[in-house]
Amino acid sequence: MMKWIDLPPVWTVAALFVTWAIPLTAPWGPMILPGRIALGAAAVLIAASLVEFMRARTTVIPREAPSALITTGIFRLSRNPIYLADLLLLGGFSLIWGKFLGLVLIPVLAWVLIKRFIAGEEARLSEAFGAEYEVYRAATRRWI
Repeated sequence: MMKWIDLPPVWTVAALFVTWAIPLTAPWGPMILPGRIALGAAAVLIAASLVEFMRARTTVIPREAPSALITTGIFRLSRNPIYLADLLLLGGFSLIWGKFLGLVLIPVLAWVLIKRFIAGEEARLSEAFGAEYEVYRAATRRWI
């Protein structure tokens, strides 16, 4: 049961909840248009990523063994587009809500995602795909 609680969306929702709940507002107030642009970009990244996962018929669940190395589509630009989308979601809602704390939490959430999920995923991909993954890793940035 606990392993299902420790998933990236749970950490993102927790950061969103903290951002929303703590009444620290940004001095500039809500920024609706930039926030919506960030949310739209997050939606595009997630959709494009899921398409590639379905095409490759591999798992999107962290900590499960991958059956394919995805290097096509959005994964040509970023090794972690869904995690990037998580950060954009936090930033987008923070801007829309006018909450400065959420913007401060973006690097914190990035650190959590790297330590709890990305590092392990990279190790599994390296073990499963060896040199092919290392070439991809060298050619493609982690975020953008």
